[in-house]
Amino acid sequence: MINPANVAAQPASASAGSAPRTHDARQLSSVDSWRAIINALPEAALTLDTGGMISHQNDLIPALFPEMRVGKAMSQLLRNPDLMTAIEMARTSSGPAIVVKFAERVPVARSIAATVARLEPGLEAASLLVTFRDLTEREKVETMRADFVANASHELRTPLASLIGYIETLQGPARNDPAARERFLGIMWSQAQRMSRLVDDLLSLSRVEMRAHLMPQGRADINEIAAYVVQSLDPLAVQQNTALKLIRLDAPAFVRADREEIVQALQNLIHNALKYGRDNGNVEVVVARQAAASGRAGKLTISVIDDGPGIAAHHLPRLVERFYRVNPASSREKGGTGLGLAIVKHIMARHRGDLEISSEVGRGSTFTLSFDELPTGAK
Repeated sequence: MINPANVAAQPASASAGSAPRTHDARQLSSVDSWRAIINALPEAALTLDTGGMISHQNDLIPALFPEMRVGKAMSQLLRNPDLMTAIEMARTSSGPAIVVKFAERVPVARSIAATVARLEPGLEAASLLVTFRDLTEREKVETMRADFVANASHELRTPLASLIGYIETLQGPARNDPAARERFLGIMWSQAQRMSRLVDDLLSLSRVEMRAHLMPQGRADINEIAAYVVQSLDPLAVQQNTALKLIRLDAPAFVRADREEIVQALQNLIHNALKYGRDNGNVEVVVARQAAASGRAGKLTISVIDDGPGIAAHHLPRLVERFYRVNPASSREKGGTGLGLAIVKHIMARHRGDLEISSEVGRGSTFTLSFDELPTGAK
């Protein structure tokens, strides 16, 4: 490869040397051109010389493969047989680019697509171009989407099958049985309500996700929101034989928020505390302020604290997953859809806030919504 310093050092006065200098300058310009193109590619990319050594790589390569270095042999760094075969095929043929998908297990599991293409003959330092695309996140999203559709279908199919079964029974054996008809209609109403709740939650989740990139522009007082939600759910607390208590700040506590979404998030948390708490238990809703520190804005929090059975530690990281339930049978029996905490998580993500969960088996759980406090006078 041409050394720019050597090109610059050649005598400018020798007319006989002018042609070689021009040739060298063209070659250097060509090298600079293809390197600039590699550097500008939107994907991690590198070139291999005729000996299989890495001759150049762009700035995206180290993020994907920290051990990659110019001057090292590709075969020593990535030992995937399919990739090595693709490189050899591209080197010996002039066909189209070859795409290979392979998995990396170290340091973390990843799915990667590599495209190997032969460059123009004559570029010894850049015989092959290899680009890499990390498919891990895309495949995770696809898996999540497939799981979501499967779970949603299952959740809807179960009550629907129940409804169809009872309708068929009422049209047949129980047609003239008033007692059976009354009992079956009650069950059918319950299953229809379950389907309605699931559809409502699916629509709520969809709406929140569609607006995830839009930061709320409204201004809301979480003191007022907490008081409103506690008052609206007090009849349910009485029905559940649970004492529902609000502890609020003395002064208004404003945050940048979509009021209706924060109402929904808090309703979901209190609903869960009432449904899954112990009989004759206690649920506290606490609004608190955390002072500003290290140049950061102060925080306002709403915590929902119950003294129920608590949740085992291994469940906590998965509670916000769609359709995840600690106890599926109990959840369905009590009208849960498995989407409530997923909705809360997405609402808080849209508000650039946090949802924190702590729990201890036998002592209860605490769910906390955290927001940046609006400065005094902010509109």
